[in-house]
Amino acid sequence: MASPSVSIIIPTYNSARSLGECLKSIRAQDYPPEKVEIILVDAGSTDSTLEIAAKFGVSRILSNSLKTGEAGKSVGIDAASGEFIGFIDSDNILDGTDWLSKMAAPLENPEIVFSESYAFAYRPADSAIDRYCALMGMNDPIHLFIGNYDRLCTLTGKWTGLPVKMTDRGDYYEVELTKETTPTMGANGSLIRKSSIMKTTYKPHYFDIDVIYQLVGMGNVRAAMVKKGIVHLYCPDFRTFARKQRRRIHDFLHYQRLGRRTYPHQRYFWGYAKFVASCLLVFPLLIQSFLGYARKDDLAWFVHPVLCWITLVSYGWATIRSFFATAEFDRSQWKQ
Repeated sequence: MASPSVSIIIPTYNSARSLGECLKSIRAQDYPPEKVEIILVDAGSTDSTLEIAAKFGVSRILSNSLKTGEAGKSVGIDAASGEFIGFIDSDNILDGTDWLSKMAAPLENPEIVFSESYAFAYRPADSAIDRYCALMGMNDPIHLFIGNYDRLCTLTGKWTGLPVKMTDRGDYYEVELTKETTPTMGANGSLIRKSSIMKTTYKPHYFDIDVIYQLVGMGNVRAAMVKKGIVHLYCPDFRTFARKQRRRIHDFLHYQRLGRRTYPHQRYFWGYAKFVASCLLVFPLLIQSFLGYARKDDLAWFVHPVLCWITLVSYGWATIRSFFATAEFDRSQWKQ
């Protein structure tokens, strides 16, 4: 069977820190190169992002006037010629030369709408926060408490805390998503049929989980959780983590206020309450850190209480401010 064409979309904005490794891993794939186009959608980088893109010969470089990564994805989708759309962020590194082949294989089944990496790849040389996120299977610790995550979590031994129906197909798990059992998924290493995206309201911002949830709302969706990892160089230090959490919550509240966020996050009220209580009591966070360390002896587990507190303060303050006004996060000085 001929390999389907794939358009990989990478939104960038001062992404020089990791873009080279990202593109190198894409170019190293054993997938037929003539079937792969790389579309970089840049929001006005002032570092060496565009020079790095030119070095690796990306197929197209487009402009993203709205700045956000979600807007960049939307621009890239409209320009894409591939049957499948690959969403790979500039801080992702594909794990192995067969990553793309493994991700595309389940989509030979026309009933499967999209595929996603089952886990974040763990690398001992990465920063403590990146190792922690890889082991946790999430970049935002609040998802542990609400049970809504979409990568293998060493702490729980599961790729999600939701009761998703799944079947082991060897190289991947075939999962059936319903409106009640759709985790926050669709980013950091996923492939989706372009024809499916066209059925949704993906413009001017492609909010991954909202698009997936729209598709599920049209009828139960089958997806593949592929047993391949993907590296996510999320952040090197606490300061960067705090900045990214502030951006995450500010953007979410801003677009929710505009009616553009449709995924029902409010259904996890008691999980949010559990998170707040655990942060205030502290010892539940320490217990989780020690339990994680017992399962994988890496001191990175002990950043858990600090990251939870940063998240609590960032989200709490932004929520209070949202009662008065919620502007989009200022990206004028953004960098990875």
